[in-house]
Amino acid sequence: MATVILVRHGRTTANASGLLAGRTPGVSLDDVGRDQAAATGARIAAVPVVGVVSSPLERCRQTAQFILDRQGGTPPSLLDDDLTECDYGQWQGRTLTDLATEGLWSVVQSQPSAVTFPGGESMATMQARSVAAIRRRDAALEAEHGPGAVWVAVSHGDIIKSILADAFGMHLDLFQRIAVGPASVSIVHYGSSRPSVYATNTDAGDLSWLAASASSADATVGGGAGHTAPPAR
Repeated sequence: MATVILVRHGRTTANASGLLAGRTPGVSLDDVGRDQAAATGARIAAVPVVGVVSSPLERCRQTAQFILDRQGGTPPSLLDDDLTECDYGQWQGRTLTDLATEGLWSVVQSQPSAVTFPGGESMATMQARSVAAIRRRDAALEAEHGPGAVWVAVSHGDIIKSILADAFGMHLDLFQRIAVGPASVSIVHYGSSRPSVYATNTDAGDLSWLAASASSADATVGGGAGHTAPPAR
């Protein structure tokens, strides 16, 4: 029963200009994105993570490095192709304003399970590969480090939204209800009975309670007393 901290990469030059970057190489964090990633690294510094797994795209690797730089002992850093951005095919490199005029745009908004991007992948395939990757990594890190292990996965907005939808037990067609901002932190604990979503789309707040969290497979009836941060040293 490990816990994953899902981090979206910080803002990029493409995000700032309204471009759908997709898998375009060389898309980097802009100044705002670097500040966002540094702030997220500082938040996560309160938690000794057992590993940082990243999409291979540059913006995610840059964000992951900000997290690693604040970790004592430097946990293992790995790249996972299954956490890479959706293959948007012919949509890649176009502006969001232009794409909004396409007939497929409304389907992406209302029925993403029916979408296959022209020349790219389906959104259902995107979700299947990313969820499988997260669950596979989570099980492996728990087996190696124990049930209290906390790790970080750095990925992309639609990828993280699809992982959260699965954890919530939501159909993919509802995943557009979830917001995942640049450098945001979402937290999922994969218990033996079901996933528990501890947080979504946060960009501030103390995370030190994760360093000492003890989770049960059962949900707390009535909501429980909440998390308590470990005492300051």
